Amino acid sequence: MGQEKGREGAQRMDQIAKTAFAPVYPVIAGQILDRCGISCGLCLDVGSGPGSLAIALARASDLAVTLLDSSPEMLETAEGNVREAGLLGRLSLLRGDVHDIPLPAGSVDLVVSRGSVFFWEDLARAFSEIHRVLAPGGKTYVGGGFGTAELRDAIAAAMAKENPDWTSFRDKNLGPENRKRIAGVLADLGLRHRIIGDDSGFWVVMEKRR
Repeated sequence: MGQEKGREGAQRMDQIAKTAFAPVYPVIAGQILDRCGISCGLCLDVGSGPGSLAIALARASDLAVTLLDSSPEMLETAEGNVREAGLLGRLSLLRGDVHDIPLPAGSVDLVVSRGSVFFWEDLARAFSEIHRVLAPGGKTYVGGGFGTAELRDAIAAAMAKENPDWTSFRDKNLGPENRKRIAGVLADLGLRHRIIGDDSGFWVVMEKRR
């Protein structure tokens, strides 16, 4: 029953990613590359879901991308999407959790994540793990958003038709209280970072000292 429910959830997320959310991923991928200035090396997509952001990043850069997700059903769905995109040689799948990332210290040049940070149980541990796996000079682009105000509003209109509570859920995740909470955790950890809060969304850009 649990596996079946997990498969249904993965299929549902995949469907949304390929319809309402589809225009978002190439835009965010471009913003990541512009703002972080890293277009080659190893990228880790935390909470990668069906792989939409990872695929967009690989198409727009020379990055090799590892998709990290704790759900085997989600990774199975992502594998199908990666194969369909013809990117099996550059994208790899890794089952694991952000609180205990199964990669060596200093092994990743860029860590990205769209949407999963709002579900992390222990923010301090998660960000510490992300910082651990970053190579010197490596950066993060972690948070949530839709790339532009136009995309944000169009998606809100589409999603609200299916779930009237969706907009309030989005606003809670991206709102000032949650931003303050996450910024506080980063400050307490003493991690070098900056916060982006604009029409693209809410994003944490950390840089590991060389």
